Amino acid sequence: MSAATTTGYRLFEITADRVEDYRAVDGMAFAEPARDPGLDAEVPFAVPLDRAVAVETEDGEIVAVHGSYAFALPTPGGSVPCAGLTWVGVRPDHRRRGLLSTMMRAHLDRSLARGEHVSALFAAEPGIYGRFGYGSASDHLRLTMPRGAALRDVPGSADLTVRFVTLDPTAHEGVVEDVYAAAGRGRPGWIRRGSDALRRIAVADPAAWRSGGEQARLLTVHAPDGSPRAFAILRRTQTWGDGGAEYPVQVRLSAAVDAAAAHRLWSVLLDLDLTAKVTTGMLPVDDPLLALLVDTRRPVPRVSDNLWVRLLDVPAALAGRRYAAPLDVVLRVRDGLLPANDGAWRLVTGEAGADGTHGARVEPAGAVAPDLELDVRELGAAYLGGRSLAALAAAGQVTAARPDALHRAATAFGWPVAPVCPWVF
Repeated sequence: MSAATTTGYRLFEITADRVEDYRAVDGMAFAEPARDPGLDAEVPFAVPLDRAVAVETEDGEIVAVHGSYAFALPTPGGSVPCAGLTWVGVRPDHRRRGLLSTMMRAHLDRSLARGEHVSALFAAEPGIYGRFGYGSASDHLRLTMPRGAALRDVPGSADLTVRFVTLDPTAHEGVVEDVYAAAGRGRPGWIRRGSDALRRIAVADPAAWRSGGEQARLLTVHAPDGSPRAFAILRRTQTWGDGGAEYPVQVRLSAAVDAAAAHRLWSVLLDLDLTAKVTTGMLPVDDPLLALLVDTRRPVPRVSDNLWVRLLDVPAALAGRRYAAPLDVVLRVRDGLLPANDGAWRLVTGEAGADGTHGARVEPAGAVAPDLELDVRELGAAYLGGRSLAALAAAGQVTAARPDALHRAATAFGWPVAPVCPWVF
């Protein structure tokens, strides 16, 4: 692929011999420390070459990059093909020349041409991506808890056993992936790593990542038959105060398939010797841990935006999820970058399935007066069920012809499980 861009620049897919140049631009854009090439065996370059795109000058110097992964994005009650946007960077001496806008338009067009209904990303700077139609669709929670924080009892927890070992990427990749997949089943946004390289990175632990801490450890919880039910990848760092050991515990990633496994996992993590506090990885804002804590005031919460979602094919994306209530609504969608989305769409749900949710068909509404008017950005924000259309309307970002239409749409787009992706891609 090659395309003309801003005068004096060219957009192209990189080849294997230019990966280092591509990485160097990303490192400069994000002020990363010098990279040890020896890390490649542990932390491979995971962006597929046919999805790694760069901008070069007429002299052949790469000055801007972006890439994407092919994901299946879990939606409320379903799944859609998704382009996971990543590695977006422009060299500081080539900013303000339209290169980001050129790359974003190319990304949207290329993703749509591949049949991907949506694109999703983690925003390094949240002020950037709204103008390209991405909406903040979910949040994640991190908790910092004191050692010994009490948990409510859960039947079956005492029957489970635990193992605490040094993380071995080769031996433990499978168990981490299997428990992760089982724990997230049915949760919107819970993206699985779609390649061997990404799965390898999930359990990588190069010395450069440790910041003075120990080698990563793996805590697993097992049923009486030995099958894994929960895991946590964690690191402790030796810290001593006037009163003795005050080690912090940093959990990188965790997952549990049920309440008993979650209780057993956190009971151990909250009572490790020599430690003073435990900080979780990215949790859903409705994670069971919140309901298990006896004292909900002492843990220090931090909530931050998680996935940002951009609908590329509005009718296909809306038909690719289920709805919590019956609905017949006309949406007037504004999309200044993808004209095929711009217009009125009628979304009609069918009969409820066995799970009580509704599928939908979506078709052009022509000149029918819309019930709701909104930008594709707000439609992306509401897409996973993590943002309320009613709240967006209260903020002046959605316009409703009638209050009852807004309430019905807000109820149908909602979902009982909060969306989250617990790892940054």
